Amino acid sequence: MSTGTGANRGGVILSVINTPTYAPIWDPYREGQYYNNFYGVNIAHPIENMARSKNNREKENRLLASGNATITFMPELIFKSTFSLDRRNALTTRFLDPVSTSRGREQYGEGYDACNMNTVLTFDNILTYNKTFKKHGLEVMAGSSWTDSDYRNSWINGTHYKDDQIQTLNAANKISWGDTGTGASEWGIMSYLGRASYNYDSKYLLTLNVRMDGSSKLHPDHRWGTFPSFSAAWRISSEEFMSGLEWLDDLKLRGGWGQTGNQSGIGDYAYLQRYNISREAWFETEKENSVPTISQANLRTSDLTWETTSQTNIGLDFTAFKNRLTVSLDYYYKRTTNMLMWVTLPPGAAAANTIQRNEGEMTNRGFEVTISSQNLQGAFSWSTDFNISFNRNRLEKLELQQVYYDANTSDVINENVVRNEPGRALGGFYGYISDGVNPETGELMYRDLNGDGRITSSDRTYIGDPNPDFVFGLTNNFSWKNFNLSIFLQGSYGNDIFNASRIETEGMYDGKNQSTRVLERWRVPGRFRKCLKPGLILKTQPIL
Repeated sequence: MSTGTGANRGGVILSVINTPTYAPIWDPYREGQYYNNFYGVNIAHPIENMARSKNNREKENRLLASGNATITFMPELIFKSTFSLDRRNALTTRFLDPVSTSRGREQYGEGYDACNMNTVLTFDNILTYNKTFKKHGLEVMAGSSWTDSDYRNSWINGTHYKDDQIQTLNAANKISWGDTGTGASEWGIMSYLGRASYNYDSKYLLTLNVRMDGSSKLHPDHRWGTFPSFSAAWRISSEEFMSGLEWLDDLKLRGGWGQTGNQSGIGDYAYLQRYNISREAWFETEKENSVPTISQANLRTSDLTWETTSQTNIGLDFTAFKNRLTVSLDYYYKRTTNMLMWVTLPPGAAAANTIQRNEGEMTNRGFEVTISSQNLQGAFSWSTDFNISFNRNRLEKLELQQVYYDANTSDVINENVVRNEPGRALGGFYGYISDGVNPETGELMYRDLNGDGRITSSDRTYIGDPNPDFVFGLTNNFSWKNFNLSIFLQGSYGNDIFNASRIETEGMYDGKNQSTRVLERWRVPGRFRKCLKPGLILKTQPIL
C-alpha cells in the first residue's frame, strides 16, 4: 500500500498492518465509497484492495489427449510412436464499479475481457533394441521428438459505465485504444536422440547419450545444438572381495559428464527485430488524418543460440542392514555458458537499445546428501527421510552489460537493492552501511566508504547474500494399523533477508500505521549515547 490513489504496494497483508486502527471501512461523508483519507493522505483501505478482485473471474477449459502405437519387430526390437495434444482455452474478466473504489471512480467504472487459446502438439518416435546374453546386457535407443505450439489471444478494455448494475463490456461507453488488441505467436522444437547402455554382470555399467535439438526461437544459422553425455558406475558390492560384508546390501560408485541446452525465458521471435504499433483515435477531429505509428521494439540478434550447461558429477550409493538404511552422496559442478539475457545498450542511432543475446557465464557447485531409514518395522512402523544440499553460485563473466540491477522494493526510496556482477553470487543486496544513530541529531550515520566526506550513491556496497549456506528437508512417517501420520520439516540456513516491509512499518513518512518499534526511536539530543550496534541497512529517510 502506498500514498498513491488506490495503490497496494506490498499486498493485502501489509495493507492491513499499515491501515490505522481507527479507520472505518466506509467513508461517512461519501455514500458507497471506501474510506481512504488518513491525515490528508489518500491511502487505499485494505477492504477496498480486496474488493477490487471481487468481480474478477478466470476460467479455463483444457483438453488433454494422447495415443500411441507399438510395433514389435522381434522380442529385442520395439518401435513406439506417441502423439499428444494439449489445448487450453481461457477467459479472464474483470470489473471495477464506478463508485466504491478509487480506481473505478477515476475511470467511471472499468471492464476488461481477455481470451486466449494455446495448442501444443507433440509427436515422439522411439526405436529400442534390448539384448541380454550371458553376463552382458545391451540396450540401444534412437528416436525423434517434435513439438509445436500455437498461441492466440485478444483483449479489450472499456470504461465509463452508467452504474455498477451492468458489468459487461456492452455497457461501457468508451473502449480503450491503449489496452485493446490481439496477439499471436508460434514456436517449435525438433529433436533427434540416441542412447546406448551396456552392463557386465550388473557390476560395470556404462551409458552414452546424444541429442540434437533445433528451436525456432533461435537464429536459423545457430538454432541447432548437439548435447552429448555419458555416465559410468561400478557396483563394488558385487566384487568377490566384498562377499564377507553381510550387513552391506549394495554399494555403487558412479560418475558422469553431460551437456544440456536451454532456450526458455526468451520470446518466440527473440532473434528478430520487432516493432510496436500504436493506434490513434482517427475519428477525433484533430486526429482525423492520423495513421498507426510504428516504433522499433528491440535490436536484431544475428547469432542467438542455445544456452548450454555442462555438468560433472560423482556419487556414491549404498544400502545396508537388509535395505533398512539407504544413503546417497553426490558432488556436482555445473558451468553455464551463452546465458540468454536481456541486455540494455547505451543509447545510439537506433530507436531501441535492448537486445536478447548470449551474454555471460555462471557456475554452480555443490554437495547433496540423501538418507532414508526404516527405524521400526512391524505393527508399528517408523521411517525417516532426510536430505541436505549445499550450493555455491558465482557469476563468472558478462560481455556487454557488466552490471545488472534488480528488485526496486519501494517507490519511496526508488533504488534497486540487488546488484549482479561477475565475481559474485547472484542476488547480492546492495546498499549503505549504517553505523547507528547520531545521538545529537537523531539521523542515521552512514559509512563514507570512498572517503570524500559526503554520503552519495558511490558509498553503496554489498550488504547481504540471499543464497543459503544449505537447505534441508526431514520427513518422518509413522504407521499403526490403519492410522498414518507424516511430519515434514524443511528449511534453509545462512541466507540474508532484505526486510523491505520495515520501510512501510517504520518509515513514518505518512499517515500509515507503524509497528511498536518506532516507540524506541530517537527523540531528544543525547539519546543513544552509545550508538546502536552497527548494522547493514538500506538508506532511508531518518526517523524523527
